[in-house]
Amino acid sequence: MIIALLVAIALTVAGAGCGGDDDAGQGTDLTWFVAIQPGGSIQEIAKRCSEQSNGEYSIDLQLLPTTASDQRDQLVRRLGAEDSSVDLLGMDVIWTAEFANAGWLREFPADLREQVTKDVFDSVIETASFDGKLYGAPFNSNTQLLFYRTDEVERPPKTWGQMISEAERLGMSIQVQANRYEGYTVLVNSLIESAGAQILSDPDTIALEQGPTEEALATIGRLANSSAAAADISTSTEDTARLGFEAGGSAFMINYPFAYGSAKENAPEVFKNLGIAEFPRVVPDLPSKPPLGGFNIGVGAFTEHPEQAFDAAACIGSPQSQLTATELDGLPPTRQDLYTSKVVRDAYPGFAKLIERSIDRAAPRPLTPAYTDLSLAIQSALHPPDSIDPDDPQAAYDDLREKLDQAVKREGLL
Repeated sequence: MIIALLVAIALTVAGAGCGGDDDAGQGTDLTWFVAIQPGGSIQEIAKRCSEQSNGEYSIDLQLLPTTASDQRDQLVRRLGAEDSSVDLLGMDVIWTAEFANAGWLREFPADLREQVTKDVFDSVIETASFDGKLYGAPFNSNTQLLFYRTDEVERPPKTWGQMISEAERLGMSIQVQANRYEGYTVLVNSLIESAGAQILSDPDTIALEQGPTEEALATIGRLANSSAAAADISTSTEDTARLGFEAGGSAFMINYPFAYGSAKENAPEVFKNLGIAEFPRVVPDLPSKPPLGGFNIGVGAFTEHPEQAFDAAACIGSPQSQLTATELDGLPPTRQDLYTSKVVRDAYPGFAKLIERSIDRAAPRPLTPAYTDLSLAIQSALHPPDSIDPDDPQAAYDDLREKLDQAVKREGLL
């Protein structure tokens, strides 16, 4: 009897270990590769989605480094090796075209597409798509705002030209991101779009209308060569801009919403006079096109559990998960209907609607498989920013166009 019982138990255990995707009762381990967030939202969302799956799956986290370039490098190595452990991936909005073109992502099925894009900003859906197909569940978004000193400035400037003139008059500086890195590409793209031009007309065709582009480049050159430029403008990042503004010598700063909470905690004297307005225009009669950041959730092409991975991606991109990311890590939702929620209004007191409008009007960076080369070309052509002659930006324009053409012809990863 004892031997028979032991054999029966052994067979039961062995059978449990052989269960496949259809063996839903045993659950499936899914690995989510995603950038770490300091507030713990990623862990909370993974835990809740696992519990709500009722045993269908459990999400294990593989936390990526803090910098976008290091995150991308790790994912490229794994996906290039057809690593089946990449079930879910948190994708920076600029990676979709590159990864989809390489065959590293699964397209979202039609029924799920409708679910994960419900009430999502059109600008965000664009970042999650390539060649007319959806490859990501929108998770969180981000945009840049104009922060200014209300004790120094009566009203926020509408244009970059007005802002530069006002800072010069005050003898104060403007904080931006102009180091030779992705943040500079973000600035350049938004100024070109705000001037009425585009870098690409499709994934492999340069647009770059000369008149508007030169207007945008002249704006960068004017700032960099003016007394309003921060002393470290050519090495400036989001963090140096934050620190520079909090030090009290800057009248204006272009940065993401995290700068609000940072000033509140670290610089109370600056914070009590902190004003927030929309990203400035380049041309007075054209609306500005603010930057657009954020992450979408992709399903790896080589996962052995696509059905469960798609279900998990939908849960991660759900309204409840997006509000968790807002509450714990201050990340703006991708769904427009969430901006009336108390969670969002509490996270961005008095400027939640401004963030909503900015994301709605935002200009995604070029959607191309060659994006990495494209971004490096922009940085190479236009850095340092004070190399751009504001009175004659044609040389900078010609160099930019030539380098972009070379970048697009390299066709990205493959």
